[in-house]
Amino acid sequence: MGPLHGGLRVVLLSVVGNPENRRVALFRAAVIRAGLPEPRVFGWREVLLSGAVPGPGSVVRIDSPGENAEVDRLLRTLGASASASVSVSVSDGGCSASGESASGGGSASGGSASGGGSVSGGVPVEHGEIAGLAHAHAGFGVALHRIAAGGGDLVNQPGDILTMSDKPRCHALLAAAGVPVPPALGPVHDYRGLREAMRAAHWDRVFVKPAHGSSASGVLALATAGRRIAATTSVEAAPDGRLFNNLRVRRYDDEPSIAAIVDRLGPDGLHVERWYPKAGLGGRVLDLRVVVTAGRPAHVVVRTSHSPMTNLHLGNARGDVAQVRAAAGERSWAAAMETCTQAAACFPGTLHAGVDLMFRAGWRDHAVAEVNAFGDLLPGVLADGQDTYDAQITALLNGWRAPAAALDGSRRGPGARRVPAAALLDGWRADA
Repeated sequence: MGPLHGGLRVVLLSVVGNPENRRVALFRAAVIRAGLPEPRVFGWREVLLSGAVPGPGSVVRIDSPGENAEVDRLLRTLGASASASVSVSVSDGGCSASGESASGGGSASGGSASGGGSVSGGVPVEHGEIAGLAHAHAGFGVALHRIAAGGGDLVNQPGDILTMSDKPRCHALLAAAGVPVPPALGPVHDYRGLREAMRAAHWDRVFVKPAHGSSASGVLALATAGRRIAATTSVEAAPDGRLFNNLRVRRYDDEPSIAAIVDRLGPDGLHVERWYPKAGLGGRVLDLRVVVTAGRPAHVVVRTSHSPMTNLHLGNARGDVAQVRAAAGERSWAAAMETCTQAAACFPGTLHAGVDLMFRAGWRDHAVAEVNAFGDLLPGVLADGQDTYDAQITALLNGWRAPAAALDGSRRGPGARRVPAAALLDGWRADA
């Protein structure tokens, strides 16, 4: 950790994250490569326990709170205690709250408990269990509001993070902006409601997603044909009905098991989209993770799979970007990259976003599956010799700033002054 000396003012570059996580390590390495002092790390544990957050004069990156058992427990506990008293507004990417509470979307730990001892409504949640997602995202919202209230110069706004982490809200925002997305059903709360909505829409294939999950946690690719039904998922159902993440993708073909999974997930919120038939190469379906930084879609990973789930942590493989680009054709590829830029532009207060883009089978068109607040972890992927973290630091030094209108409500107010991150880094004078 160390200060940046800018004219008469000492400025800190800070990151809120889990200190032991490789995301923080990769960002720190990029900062040092840029010739800047090491960033100060504010651990999520300390943010939640002591309220320690970056203050005015800090350029602040908010990173994922995932992959830490204690942080997961703290977020769920915070969300459970705050949910009854939350007063919140998240609109147009903004976030405001009454007192210490705010709610919104956010998968705190990949959509499941990261360790034993976590709670959901007072009930212990075991390692890998998919439960209490609503409490987790409520707690995440409270924590993000605390960070925003600290007064640091944020490069990713809490309201944007919350919207990206709320699948129904994010889908609606993208659709309203004209970004191509698969059509979605209205609110669905249980299996009976799901089947009724599917019949009313004349859909026989859908993706069922937890509203606040990530990393394919709790996602079901559901297909029906007459009396037959099948669900492909990484969900493992325990004999007592509890649901767990598993790295092995499996198939359920009996309706009672599928209904039990949907009913278990339903109370925490569901988002249901029409199944989008993905393009494929070499017998594997594929999609793209495209990281858009300061409006530039430079870093791309192809994710390929034999199943509908393409997430790489499920044993899937990276594909060849050049082969996919050639198969799509230059015009289609350019249109897809423009769509990714358009999707990221829906979050103007945030420096970077990870856009999941699908080409339709036959390469006729494309659609955005999701936009990820913490989707920039692409180890080894370089563009112009830079990884995603290098690109973010370069953008800040080159003058990127969030428009004043994109700042969260807690940062706005009479007389409020927005100082661009680049100015802080390059020597903004307090009396300028």
